[in-house]
Amino acid sequence: MDLGVLRKVGHNEQVEVTTPFIITGYNGKSRMVGDFRALNTYNIPDTYPIPRIHETLTQLSQAKFIPAMDALKGFKKNVLTENGRELLRILLHCGIYEYLKMPFAITHTPSHYQIMINTIFNDNVSEGWLTIYIDNIIVFSETWENNLIRLEKVLQKILQVNLKISLNKFHFAYSELKALGHVLSGLSLGIDKNKVAGLLLKPMLQTKKQIQSFQVFSVHYRQHIKEFARISKSLYNFCDQQTVYEMTEESFKAYEELKKALTNFPFLLIPY
Repeated sequence: MDLGVLRKVGHNEQVEVTTPFIITGYNGKSRMVGDFRALNTYNIPDTYPIPRIHETLTQLSQAKFIPAMDALKGFKKNVLTENGRELLRILLHCGIYEYLKMPFAITHTPSHYQIMINTIFNDNVSEGWLTIYIDNIIVFSETWENNLIRLEKVLQKILQVNLKISLNKFHFAYSELKALGHVLSGLSLGIDKNKVAGLLLKPMLQTKKQIQSFQVFSVHYRQHIKEFARISKSLYNFCDQQTVYEMTEESFKAYEELKKALTNFPFLLIPY
């Protein structure tokens, strides 16, 4: 509430509310999200494109300096209308609250944010030295002089629109850095081992949901896994909502093979 994200509303028996829950990411960090699955079924999908991660990363070819930064709580820059707030109410033990700014778990939240951030930096992106994947802002230059000039332009715009940057994820003049789940430079592309470490400690997938989650995760790194389609074929069957959960020997073998590939990955040359 102090951040202006939520506000308490009066009790009304006709108000529809949802119960929030806590999710934990692969990095071990937790956050509260509302269960807006019912609302999402009525949302009209936003067709604004989210950049493809590998296309974004390959733009860094030949770059010698790669400053990068993350917008802090970027989604919270999208302020909701009064009608939108009424649809996004959650029930806590101390009362009913409504979101004042766009929360996670709404289907078109990433697209709305991508529109906003692209509008801010449109000129720089068009010049070909800046790439943005949702809240990840990456500058790339072949010389130190250009690096300083371009970084100054980006920071000036950030100040103008009052964006906040996470200091923990602000890389000033790296020639190699970790971003978007990868280790990248102007020459090669690898997998960030920290992103897969927690996942690989799990000895066995226990539920259909876990299998689907692992499948989505591994697809993110399919470029690094030889014969990915063949290996993961048996796991793809679990993406079908009608499929009954049953971890077969073939599925278990595919799971173990993908885990091994994720820890023994090749670095890819850019362009690749």
